[in-house]
Amino acid sequence: MSVKDYDYDLPKELIAQDPLEDRSSSRLMVLDKTSGEVEHKIFKDITQYLKPGDCLVLNNTKVIPARLYGVKEGTEAKIEILLLKRKENDVWETLVKPGKKAKPGTKIIFGDGLLVGEVIDIVEEGNRLIQFHYEGIFEEILDQLGQMPLPPYITHQLKDKNRYQTVYAKYDGSAAAPTAGLHFTPELLQQVKDMGVDIAEVTLHVGLGTFRPVKEENVLEHHMHSEFYMISQEAADKINHAKETGHRVIAVGTTSTRTMEAAADENGHLTATSGWTEIFIYPGYRFKVIDGLITNFHLPESTLVMLVSALAGREHILNAYKQAVQERYRFFSFGDAMLIIDK
Repeated sequence: MSVKDYDYDLPKELIAQDPLEDRSSSRLMVLDKTSGEVEHKIFKDITQYLKPGDCLVLNNTKVIPARLYGVKEGTEAKIEILLLKRKENDVWETLVKPGKKAKPGTKIIFGDGLLVGEVIDIVEEGNRLIQFHYEGIFEEILDQLGQMPLPPYITHQLKDKNRYQTVYAKYDGSAAAPTAGLHFTPELLQQVKDMGVDIAEVTLHVGLGTFRPVKEENVLEHHMHSEFYMISQEAADKINHAKETGHRVIAVGTTSTRTMEAAADENGHLTATSGWTEIFIYPGYRFKVIDGLITNFHLPESTLVMLVSALAGREHILNAYKQAVQERYRFFSFGDAMLIIDK
């Protein structure tokens, strides 16, 4: 399976640089996963496609202001750090730019010494383990010094940090937002509940591995980075109940999808659990839990395009993306949405 099979032409001007004023007014492409038929709607029309008894599954992770700018002790050379994974004793796995300035033993000063990081080791792909020293509460210092880790294709400055957060974000830990959820407002979620749709919340802390391009020519040789997830008993019960009563489970985002599919047993049954997943979903995969997916438009040749192709078929997806380009949909994190479902 070649990575080139998942390429498509995207004009740069279609990459959304700013979030819309009203989250739920983005466009919504509805793709019938069996026939490939496409409809063009507005996101708040999502209620037309949900039914009482369905279970909508959200990822309630919260993005941390994970991008830090500091200087190297002694030389004052500028260094940028992206926090990826929290370890024990204030140690984080990080991405450092420029990496060559961050040898073990290097100290990096942030905020005039409010926070000091010491490089203690180099891990896979050149990432660094950094131990942080500070006084007070780490999260508060991070909130003061850190910036939202917007993807590199977004070049505009974000005016309001909360616009790169879902309205239901709860648990700190992500290096990127679960962007399909950015379209929901509290009012729209209430409308969905009032229809008799069950809402379950799972947690997956999104790492950058999700968005990394596939560098191998053969897709099967690509290795996913591990990400931490949690499923509560309440969420497992709601999802299982929908399956057992013949209703649909609709994931909001590829992260919710990967959480459920990683945690389910062979029969698609879930129990309360937590752990790390490296699940890589591509065509040929048999879904155990989800029946539908709300998602954004993803980067060419990315693992996310492969995941949606596993659900709806590569030809249907590439055809839908071609139509999205023709219709001038907005792409990627702050872009428009797609609902993949059997209508």
